Amino acid sequence: MYDFTYQKPGTVADAVKLLGADDEAKALAGGMTFIPVLKQRLNKPSVVVDLSKLGLSGISVSGNTVTIGAMTTHATVAGSPEVKAKLPALAALASGIGDNQVRHRGTIGGSLANNDPSACYPAAALALGATITTDRRTIAAGDFFHGMFTTALEQGEIITAVSFPVPEKAGYEKFPNPASRYAMVGVFVAKTAAGARVAITGAGQGGVFRHAGLERALSANFSPDAVAGVPISADDLNSDIHASAPYRAHLIGVITKRAVAKAR
Repeated sequence: MYDFTYQKPGTVADAVKLLGADDEAKALAGGMTFIPVLKQRLNKPSVVVDLSKLGLSGISVSGNTVTIGAMTTHATVAGSPEVKAKLPALAALASGIGDNQVRHRGTIGGSLANNDPSACYPAAALALGATITTDRRTIAAGDFFHGMFTTALEQGEIITAVSFPVPEKAGYEKFPNPASRYAMVGVFVAKTAAGARVAITGAGQGGVFRHAGLERALSANFSPDAVAGVPISADDLNSDIHASAPYRAHLIGVITKRAVAKAR
């Protein structure tokens, strides 16, 4: 690790001030990605700003909207009675992230801000049409993800909460790497009054994305059978030591069927 200054502010305003004052300052949420990166000397921040004392954790329900504080851990989302009642697919997603230690340290806001191309939460946010609230604005999920490890967040901008509309049905399934449990392919499906939405993680070279063909088929018939005839191109999909692009294309169809079958 390189040397850096460590700060632990008590308010969002103070955290924003610290992050905005130095282009090399970095925010620390759960640290599940950031700490390994520091240990490997892949990042050299001048200041690390710990967000754990900002009071940004908690879950609330208002009508058909579930709002989750940015510093809420995966374990809390997975075990929340409110999330299980309103968005069981999101609770199930959170319960399958990493291992027990990761689930008790990692946060939903940190995952979305990092936008790892194999992370689970971006698929849920995109499929459900979530709204990401920061210290200065609200951002629709469709406008938030700009590509691998890239988002709409500006320097010093902090996610404070994420709001999820409750769909008619939703389901999530992933094909995890057996070692890391990251999604080699993960699919979140949502049936809404406006039609089906399908978001895919782990497969695309540019990170999470929606699939128009699957959405059209499932909007017409929200059942696993509807997926069978949908062509899924391997173009622009990842190809690495874990799986080729054609294999990931095949997995998208298989995993989408399973996600639809689980939807409730």
